[in-house]
Amino acid sequence: MSNNVDLNNRPDYDQVIQDIADYVLNFKVESQEALDTARNCLMDTLGCGLLALRFPECTKHLGPIVQGTVVPNGARVPGTSLSLDPVKAAWDIGCIIRWLDYNDTWLAAEWGHPSDNLGGILAVADHLSQVRLSNGESPMTMREVLEAMVMAHEIQGVIALENSFNRVGLCHVLLVRVASVAVVTKMMGGDREQIMAAISQAWVDGSALRTYRHAPNAGSRKSWAAGDATSRAVRLADMSMRGEMGIPGVLTAEQWGFYDVSFSKTNKDQAIKPDDKREFSFSQDYGTYVMENVLFKISFPAEFHAQTAAEAAVTLHPLVKDRLADIDKIVIRTHESAIRIISKSGPLANAADRDHCLQYMAAVPLAFGNLTAEHYEDDFHAANPIIDELRNKMEIVEDKRFTAEYLEADKRSIANAIQVFFKDGSSTEEVVVEYPVGHRRRREEGIPLLEQKFKNNLATRFPNRQCQQIFSLCKDQAALESTAVNRFMDLFVIA
Repeated sequence: MSNNVDLNNRPDYDQVIQDIADYVLNFKVESQEALDTARNCLMDTLGCGLLALRFPECTKHLGPIVQGTVVPNGARVPGTSLSLDPVKAAWDIGCIIRWLDYNDTWLAAEWGHPSDNLGGILAVADHLSQVRLSNGESPMTMREVLEAMVMAHEIQGVIALENSFNRVGLCHVLLVRVASVAVVTKMMGGDREQIMAAISQAWVDGSALRTYRHAPNAGSRKSWAAGDATSRAVRLADMSMRGEMGIPGVLTAEQWGFYDVSFSKTNKDQAIKPDDKREFSFSQDYGTYVMENVLFKISFPAEFHAQTAAEAAVTLHPLVKDRLADIDKIVIRTHESAIRIISKSGPLANAADRDHCLQYMAAVPLAFGNLTAEHYEDDFHAANPIIDELRNKMEIVEDKRFTAEYLEADKRSIANAIQVFFKDGSSTEEVVVEYPVGHRRRREEGIPLLEQKFKNNLATRFPNRQCQQIFSLCKDQAALESTAVNRFMDLFVIA
């Protein structure tokens, strides 16, 4: 055969795609720990969204693309009066969930926030439930929502265990799109071929760059990028349900596939050398591991690699609050991922820049004893020059043990240690926090705090009676699971 033609034998779907489709179609979620954690995750995620509605920079993004649009059986956006088509509703729900960087986290070779997928899951479930009711059929139940959450968490998290997209400059929201599209296509009634087609479309979209997450370009796109990803998943699922064909070799196609284009190193001629070629690797099958081990942000609305630093700083606050001007230096021992993502010096341009700065997230609780969403706002920063004074005195040191145990499967620590040294030669003790309160190792301590966080967030949007009604339902596993999705969403509507 001539060398100047391509052999056009259409391949089977890449095995990675087949494995995801088979998981969502065939796996039965029976782990009570996973379902219970999903219930807590649902509470926490919705609460984060409700809290974000207090910030105009978030709410300016919400609502229909064309004002005045009326959508029959529209999906509701919690905490608002909006009823939107499922694609835009997924965008809006995903946006409010992620806006304050306060929802759950998964840390491995890749990072991310698996509850971002709830944007697509809730929007589709609410819309489908209303459509079914209008057709005289039974609506979806919240048990189905919890199961979809477990599966979306698992897809995103298992891929992230050994595959670092950040190392090649790509944003983790790609995994939100892949996980969301798999579960929502199943929710829509997709068969194996339709689910695989939708997943392939999610991969062929490629990935956003991580530029907007890092100095010197960090900005508010990181607060809506996941909403955009889960919304795109709903659109691709809908297209696949209408019969749009898939791209079977989207990952493995030579020269044109995701591995060669986006996941491998290239030389100046853009040719892939054998030693530079990368493909995904997997250490375990899909199950319920990720939901059972997910990390909750309970104490602080802060990028997760700084959670333990903020906790250590709160502990040190009583010892240093009256001696801030006498501080000579502040030494923070941390892990490599924190250094790579959030260690930065120089001016901080906006709230999104500040909530991705390790030094800022340590300085505020050192000086003020807490760290809240309001502490990132321009007015607060401008009114408190002590924050930048403390930042300028910080030394960041990598602790190799912290780095190693961050990746160990039986530990998954996210450790930070802080010690403050004064000009007179004295110092505080070093405060070390290896596991944040939202870690699986601190679940017993963390869940009551998570529930209180949810109550507080509900109170920012609803009257007391409505808050009690929502909280009581969310606390009762059996009652929640049997509740129709549309009835559940009714509770979150603002008239």
